[in-house]
Amino acid sequence: MEERKNFKAWPKGRPKALHYPSIPVYQFLNSTAARFPDQVAMRFAGMELTYQDLLNLSHKFAHALKARGVKKGDRVAIHLPNCPQFAIAYYGLLKLGAIFVPCSPLMVERELAYQLNDSGAETLLTLDLLFGTVEKILDQTSIRHLIVTSLADVYPPVAAPIRLLRKVPIGRGEDFLSLLEEGSTDPINVEIDPRKDLAHLAYTGGTTGLSKGVMLTHFNVIANVTQASHWYAGGDISYQDGLLKPDRTLLEKEMPGTPQPMAEGRTTLVVVPWFHGMGTIGYMNNVIYSANTMIVYPRFDPVEYIRGVEKYKADMLGGAPQLYIPLVQNPEFRNWDLSRIKLAISGAAPLPVPILNQMLDVFSGVVSEGYGLTEITMACTLNPPTREGLKPGSVGIPIFDTYLKVIDLNTGEVLLPGQEGEICIKGPQCMQGYWQKPEETAQVLIDGWVHSGDIGYEDEDGYFYITDRKKDLIIYKGYNVYPRQLEEVLYEHPDVAYCGVVGKKDEKGGEIPVAFVQRKPNTDPRPEEIMEFVNQRVAHYKHVREVRLIDAIPVSAAGKVLKRELKNLL
Repeated sequence: MEERKNFKAWPKGRPKALHYPSIPVYQFLNSTAARFPDQVAMRFAGMELTYQDLLNLSHKFAHALKARGVKKGDRVAIHLPNCPQFAIAYYGLLKLGAIFVPCSPLMVERELAYQLNDSGAETLLTLDLLFGTVEKILDQTSIRHLIVTSLADVYPPVAAPIRLLRKVPIGRGEDFLSLLEEGSTDPINVEIDPRKDLAHLAYTGGTTGLSKGVMLTHFNVIANVTQASHWYAGGDISYQDGLLKPDRTLLEKEMPGTPQPMAEGRTTLVVVPWFHGMGTIGYMNNVIYSANTMIVYPRFDPVEYIRGVEKYKADMLGGAPQLYIPLVQNPEFRNWDLSRIKLAISGAAPLPVPILNQMLDVFSGVVSEGYGLTEITMACTLNPPTREGLKPGSVGIPIFDTYLKVIDLNTGEVLLPGQEGEICIKGPQCMQGYWQKPEETAQVLIDGWVHSGDIGYEDEDGYFYITDRKKDLIIYKGYNVYPRQLEEVLYEHPDVAYCGVVGKKDEKGGEIPVAFVQRKPNTDPRPEEIMEFVNQRVAHYKHVREVRLIDAIPVSAAGKVLKRELKNLL
């Protein structure tokens, strides 16, 4: 199938292609620790870890897993918020050749049980404060090794409420810190084929209502991390004598003196959750590859975040629009000194243009919106890293070695600029397929092209725009909400005959799920009661925000719910 690329807007100083080394993901940490062993890698609530500390602890975790029989190809689930234990475990399991399975702490019992069982994970690292959820489903899964950690292990008593963070006695599983104490700091040598062996099994929702595990190799991750890094910081990749590092000389040659956010020695504030692809790729691996210091926050607080910008002299912000919206809407926004911000990156959901314009008024640097999906690791397009290269409303241009095309929904023909159709993506970051789902894989991955299900177009300058979704996906505060999942729960309600869930635009959330319900005869449920029934059974970001009772759900001749007609009722 056709591969073409419009280079009209290609950013100055960037090569047209990168040289990706075929290496395991943990080389990001190994290489930076070898070059900057004493540099602080992470700050978390008063705790500091140098790159050498992080490296040693990851070795210890790898050895501890090995002693428990974990081997190459085994799936290891991490069920944690952002904290030092997450990064330690992530790199440790990869060194063993195991596969990382991220599990959102926001999931409820049924969601977590499904993901653990589908992945076949036998090892789970969780938080003591989350154990209430885990305990209810543990015996329904294949988990044999339960490891429990606590934020109390890393929060100094003066930095947090004692009662909240007091270590919770579990009575089951092994303690994370005790497990580390037995491990060795010697490297583990496991042969990994980066182009074949999986690094991540990242779950995304599916229109069938069941999540699908996206298979990403070490090479997929290496490619997308370096693509994102060099887009903003310039240069190419250097890998010599077992050391991986960015080579920025290319940018310096073309554009001497250009500010380089993400360059070595900078500080990056991290609030994007690591269980999300944007977090793992953009705000852990990318930060470590760039030899930055991470200031890690377990949750987002706008005022605390801005204080961190000032305290640590950060020059870059990054996250979903729901990071920027509360910042912009804060009454103090225009009083904060944000002039040092050179780069603000937005992804995971559309950035409203009014919010973008307000950011441009206050920030002196670049605001860059991008586009991606779990099936392509993280990102496939980004706006150029210059003010003059930004097109508000666009998700940017295809990044290094990445091709996009727009095809006709009926014929599959490649369309011309300006014509709307389905966005398809090809590049080194594209997935290998869905875990144990060959039929679903065949529908989405065709001749190396990932068919996104998103509707959009390309303009004459090579910029892409997302206008609608073929899938019924709802994006609430950067989180993917799949209507079919909510509809399946609705159908469990004894009074629901037919239903349909659609997204409604919302100033704060981006979109909110609205459920239309046709009642069974001789029943009279209240909308509030139906809403409570659903919301007790799903993660909070999936909560139905409105329930509307209607006489009949509109359906096609084939019996398919007509979602567009429901949207017309909003």
